Formats: sequence, structure tokens, C-alpha cells
Amino acid sequence: QVQLVESGGGLVQTGGSLRLSCAKSGSIFSINTMGWYRQAPGKQREWVARITRTGNTNYADSVKGRFTISRDNAKNTVYLQMNSLKPEDTAVYYCNDLGPPSYWGQGTQVTVSS
Repeated sequence: QVQLVESGGGLVQTGGSLRLSCAKSGSIFSINTMGWYRQAPGKQREWVARITRTGNTNYADSVKGRFTISRDNAKNTVYLQMNSLKPEDTAVYYCNDLGPPSYWGQGTQVTVSS
């Protein structure tokens, strides 16, 4: 059974940093594209970043230059380094395994105070 477990969320002040982790178990990690999404209160879930199995990355315009996605295939883990955080980054952050089939983690809360 595939599981994605996120960690690393928390409360941080504007301009601060956090690093999210997503550990995958239950299937081969290295072959799939992995991504991060987020959902703010009252808003739809939005894509944040993705990384392919070969390490190619893409970012939403809203986080480009501030966030960095990376992966460690040996540890079955994908990371999201978030710098220069803003209050509008406040959301529940979800890890996604594109698959197919696609899997989601349970989410981790990130709150940026002004």
C-alpha cells in the first residue's frame, strides 16, 4: 500500500524559511514525477512545484525564485525548501505522486504570520 507522509510544516514569520519533506513508502519512488500542491482556506488546491524522476523541475510563478523542490531517491523522499515566505503562502501543503496511479499525502499546515 502506497503512503505519502508530509512533515516540516509550522508557523513562521514573513521572510522566514521552512523545509517540507514527503516520505513515500509502498512502491518504487524513483520512477515517478513528484509534486507539491497547496490549498488555502476557501480556495481551490493549486499546484506549486514538480520534479521528474531525472530531476527536471517546474514551479508556479507565485513561488518561482523562492521555493526549491528536490528529491533523494535513496531515501524515497521529496523536499520543498521555502524561503522568503509571505502571508499568502499560508496553506495546507500536499505531496503528490503523479503515478499513475496518483497518490496524495495527508497534508502539512504552513502558516506565515505578518
